[in-house]
Amino acid sequence: MPITVKASDFKFKYPRDIARREKPKFSGLPDPAPFNRHDLYEILPMMNAVMNGLGSEEGEVLNMLEDLLNDMPGFISTRGEVYDYLLGSARECLKR
Repeated sequence: MPITVKASDFKFKYPRDIARREKPKFSGLPDPAPFNRHDLYEILPMMNAVMNGLGSEEGEVLNMLEDLLNDMPGFISTRGEVYDYLLGSARECLKR
């Protein structure tokens, strides 16, 4: 059963880009479209995908992903790169 992340699950508040709300969002790899790390409507589907990739529904894991997203280097800019970065970084952190 897929994991669903809601805006109320986040520890941080994110702005909403209402004008781009209906534009296609991340739905899987490959995805070369740019990722807006300051738009709730971009962040929600990304976090859903990464949480499902990790097979976790723990709030602590979601909080860690938010920290990773906020500390992510600026040169990681496409949705595909963001997904790979978050999933890989989270797996490394969870090994510890």
